[in-house]
Amino acid sequence: MSTAAVTDSTATTATTWQTLKRGLSLSPELRTGLLGTLGLAILSMVGRVAVPIAIQQGIDEGLQAPGGPDLGRITIGALLTVAILVCTTACGYLMMKRLFTVSETALASLRVRTFRHIHDLSMLHQQTQRRGVLVARVTSDVDSITQFLQWGGVILLVNSGQILVTTAVMAFYSWELTLVVLAAFVPSAYLIKKFQPVLSTFYVEVRKRVGMLYGAVSEAVVGSAVIRAYGVGARTQEKLDETIGSYEKAQKRALRMSVTSFSTGELAAGLAMSAVVIVGVLLGVGKQLELGELVAFLFLVTLFIQPVQIATEVLNEAQNAISGWRRVLDVLDEKPDVADPAHDGVDLPSGALDLTFEQVSFNYPEGPRVLHDVHLEIPAKTKVAVVGETGSGKTTFAKLLTRLMDPTEGRVLLSGVDLATVRFESLRSHVVMVPQDGFLFDDTVGANVRFARPALTDDDLTAAFEELGLGDWLAGLPDGLATSVGERGESLSVGERQLVALARAYVADPDLLVLDEATSAVDPATEVRLQRTLDAVTRGRTTVAIAHRLSTAQAADEVIVVDKGVIVQRGPHEDLVAQEGSVYARLYASWLEQTR
Repeated sequence: MSTAAVTDSTATTATTWQTLKRGLSLSPELRTGLLGTLGLAILSMVGRVAVPIAIQQGIDEGLQAPGGPDLGRITIGALLTVAILVCTTACGYLMMKRLFTVSETALASLRVRTFRHIHDLSMLHQQTQRRGVLVARVTSDVDSITQFLQWGGVILLVNSGQILVTTAVMAFYSWELTLVVLAAFVPSAYLIKKFQPVLSTFYVEVRKRVGMLYGAVSEAVVGSAVIRAYGVGARTQEKLDETIGSYEKAQKRALRMSVTSFSTGELAAGLAMSAVVIVGVLLGVGKQLELGELVAFLFLVTLFIQPVQIATEVLNEAQNAISGWRRVLDVLDEKPDVADPAHDGVDLPSGALDLTFEQVSFNYPEGPRVLHDVHLEIPAKTKVAVVGETGSGKTTFAKLLTRLMDPTEGRVLLSGVDLATVRFESLRSHVVMVPQDGFLFDDTVGANVRFARPALTDDDLTAAFEELGLGDWLAGLPDGLATSVGERGESLSVGERQLVALARAYVADPDLLVLDEATSAVDPATEVRLQRTLDAVTRGRTTVAIAHRLSTAQAADEVIVVDKGVIVQRGPHEDLVAQEGSVYARLYASWLEQTR
């Protein structure tokens, strides 16, 4: 079963209460001053309840006062009600301001924490999920929580306060009518309780479909050039339509259940109002209830019904938010299989590093073994080229060396230090890898190179390009260092992107430089220029180059030949190529044939 499937299956196992409890534990800011906020919500409701009380007093003590209507009492009651409304409105403002501020702070922290955790997950883990799904966890899923807390949360607090205060005042006027109102809502409460688990399942599916939609859209946008080149726009559109349709279907199913749940509240409200009128009239006839009290009670029933009905809808929205919270928690529960030892770790020694692979084997989850019992020692300050056919395990070798992945068996050591014990901060400062795709950020050439060392000035960067023999190329750019590279560096050619990536690695000044076919996308003329420059760049440091073009192997001190995950040859280029019929001799002959 895939990681994504496991995540989806576990998303519905936790109860709503368990999810809320865990979510609050991860966002302690939400609990800060919660009682005070609820107190403000209750106080803000006093103004609404003051109106029915004023009506009751106006009718019973003002209009029906002995000797005729008492205008003075009515006026004082009206002014007092206005004053109460002003004060409670201020309480409502403070409550909303407090809730908005706290919720935004808490969820910003949750968003940052989720992103950092996703970033800490291994490359292998990230490759098992669509990138759009991971993006949805940080954006859409957290947004659903934010929307609920900032609007549904406000409504829930206000309604809770309104229900509590209204119920207390209703009981003061007539406990009999209060029981009638509560009894009318018992069946509705039972049905809503039954609906909530089903609704929760539906909204889990909605959140899942949102992630799939993000993934499909991002894939279509990023791959637009390939889609156009192969003329598969209609097929891509059909796939997008299918993804959008599945999201629409899931959303409609959840909304239908929400409407059904809301309708039960509507029915209960009608029953409550009818029962109050009937029983209230009977109590009035029996002189147990004054006219003003009955009118006030009807107003109070309206104030009670309104939040109950809205609360039904808010609970439905809460299920969407809780589903989003579950998906965020599922990501946070994923344990990085390549973990930073942090404070418990050690630092690498300064200077060129020697490498040791001790009986290293690696296989991908549920996949075949890629490397088999590799034992290898590479002295410091050596330039090594790792060659082999596609799929032989060369790139896996580089990822293990830079600890983007950990071996299934065995250990990788740098200058005698087990990589698994090295703090990431130390590892990344000593070891730099230039990947084959030469990824660039949507910024300028200078900013992308400075990414390795932010303190460098423009003069430092210009000097670095000159040292690399790339001064004329830099001068030929429209704005030099200020030239924008575009998203993913797409404003530059593939080869130009690789030049910037190599310059970035150069200014990082690593002790171990790993080149994963870093010159494979460069034209032959540029490759010759870069090869001369790389000789100077690699001098004095250990260099491992995953080589596709065997010109890289020719320039290396030693060549390591990998075939089907096993090291089959090792030695200088001249010695290996002289071994007729060997793997390296065949690779070299094939490369020569392609370059003619």
